[in-house]
Amino acid sequence: MRKIFIVTALAALTALPVAANAASSNERTATGAVIGGTAGAVVAGPVGAVVGGTAGAVIGGPRISRSRYCWWDSRGYKHCRYR
Repeated sequence: MRKIFIVTALAALTALPVAANAASSNERTATGAVIGGTAGAVVAGPVGAVVGGTAGAVIGGPRISRSRYCWWDSRGYKHCRYR
């Protein structure tokens, strides 16, 4: 059991920079991988985390951030448009 924990911790530490890089380039892929990996880990342990993370990265996750542009008109009202 201790070996499994150590291997899982090392795999997570190794994958952390990869996930951070993926988050900056493609948010939906990274969020899908995190959500799928977490769900897989809860259901089936380390093997489920790998399978769930892979499936989540392929399927994609929710879009968390939204780009918006806001401005104030001449009457002082704020308007925002989402892109």
